Amino acid sequence: MAATTFEIDGSVMEGGGQILRVSAALSCIQGASIKINNVRAGRSTPGLRPQHLSGLELVRDLCAGQLEGGEVGSTQITLTTGKIKGGDYTADTKTAGSVVLLMQVSLPCVLFADSPSVLCLKGGTNAEMAPQIDYTLTVFKPMAERFGVNFDCDLKMRGYYPKGGGEIIVKTNPVKQLTPVTLTERGTITKIYGRAFVAGVLPHKLAKDMSAAAVRYIRKEIKDLYINIQAVREKKDESFGNGNGIILIAESSTGCVFAASALGKKGVYADKVGCEAAEMLLRNTRHNGCVDEYMQDQMIIFMALANGTSRIRTGPLTLHTQTAIHVAEQLTKAKFTVTKAEDQDSNEDTHIIECQGIGMTNASL
Repeated sequence: MAATTFEIDGSVMEGGGQILRVSAALSCIQGASIKINNVRAGRSTPGLRPQHLSGLELVRDLCAGQLEGGEVGSTQITLTTGKIKGGDYTADTKTAGSVVLLMQVSLPCVLFADSPSVLCLKGGTNAEMAPQIDYTLTVFKPMAERFGVNFDCDLKMRGYYPKGGGEIIVKTNPVKQLTPVTLTERGTITKIYGRAFVAGVLPHKLAKDMSAAAVRYIRKEIKDLYINIQAVREKKDESFGNGNGIILIAESSTGCVFAASALGKKGVYADKVGCEAAEMLLRNTRHNGCVDEYMQDQMIIFMALANGTSRIRTGPLTLHTQTAIHVAEQLTKAKFTVTKAEDQDSNEDTHIIECQGIGMTNASL
């Protein structure tokens, strides 16, 4: 039995799955038990969905723990944790539930394992309400590497709503400690690129229309930058089911990476999908921060665990970020401060998130 037991109200702030993921990962890493009440109370279908249950079961398996209340629809869970062991693990949502969200809950844990880990994660790779796998590879991975996190992510099969069927293999080595990150110089945007995709029976023209619409939209605001958005058809043996979407990436002169994405839906014109992603990308470059709104909340757990002070320049804080900070401060001794940036390159939306990390040490190394 873990020595410390935390209790978390799952209805606070964002009131969704993120509270589960951050709470479960931090309790696992610290060898503490956690009880979460009012699970996903802020959602139209409260309680655990299959992807949340898969994530909790994965964390339980990583640390040979125990999970009470582990069934779909449950609004209260208790996770009792043990020692994190490296090895081979599989988690399957059996739906289009996001493999990226499975990775979000498990990756921080396996960094503090006693040996290397291989995670086989199955579900949706390009799903609504979650980062697309392309985002994880192009934006999250380089950011995680700044904290000293090294992992390989092999995309075996793409899977889309509603069938899922996607698969990624994540390989990690444990770390002794995480390194704090200072990222406060945005620089200028130097290139924009991306990919618009179709899979299954959908016509290639959809990808071309999404790409062309996105380029046109960005050109209204950014006139003189080379923009390369490829229109691709996913290979049949590398994608399961039908899907279409777009991911756009911007890079700055100081190495900051931003991204935005949108997925096609039945009855929605491809042009609209391309424009939606383009507006999202522009919105995330206007605030002069160093990370986009989707990276913001994903970095909080690493800032909390790092050995020292991290300072990262962002745009307006999202509710997901505020929630991640709230949970991290409740479950660790990490201290976060958020201030408005007041230098010549800032505007009213530019903020600095600073965190004095707890310097979590991997006792197994």
